[in-house]
Amino acid sequence: MSVPWTESADELDLLDLVEQLVRAQGWAYERGGEEELHADVPGQWATYRVWFGWHEDLGLFQIACTLDLEVPEGRLPAVAELLCRANPRLWLGHFELWPDSRLPAFRHGVLFREGSGISPETVADLVDIVVHECDRFYPAFRAVVEQGRDPEDALTAAMLETEGEA
Repeated sequence: MSVPWTESADELDLLDLVEQLVRAQGWAYERGGEEELHADVPGQWATYRVWFGWHEDLGLFQIACTLDLEVPEGRLPAVAELLCRANPRLWLGHFELWPDSRLPAFRHGVLFREGSGISPETVADLVDIVVHECDRFYPAFRAVVEQGRDPEDALTAAMLETEGEA
C-alpha cells in the first residue's frame, strides 16, 4: 500500500497518520475520540472493521480487525479449537473471540517509545499485515462458524497453497 501524503510523521500524532492513510485509500472511517479510530477496510473475502487505538502514556499502538462472523453458542468450542490451531501459525498478533459480540478478531500491539517515531510506511505495513492475516484465515473461520466443519479440516483447507495454473 502506498503512502501518498506529504506531512512528515513528526508533524502528526500516530492516529493522525492512520487517518491520513485511511483517507488516502478512500475507506469509510470515524474517529472515536483522540485515542481511537475505526475504518472499514476491504479485503479479499470481506470488508473488515478495523480499530486503531493509541495510548500515548504507554506508547502503545493497537490494531484490531473483526471478522463479520458472529459465532453461535453451539460453535464456541469449535472456534476456540480453531483459535488454538491458528495462532501458532502467525508471526505476530493473534486471533481471539470478543466475548460481548462473539466476533473473531485479529489483534496486535506495538510499542513506540518516546523518540522512536513511526513512519507512514510502518502504519501502512501494519494495516497490510492485519488484512492479509484476516484474509488468510477467514475461510477457515467461515467454514467452522457457518458450515459446521471440523476446525483442523477447515484450517488445512484454508492453508492449502495452490501452485501452477489450471
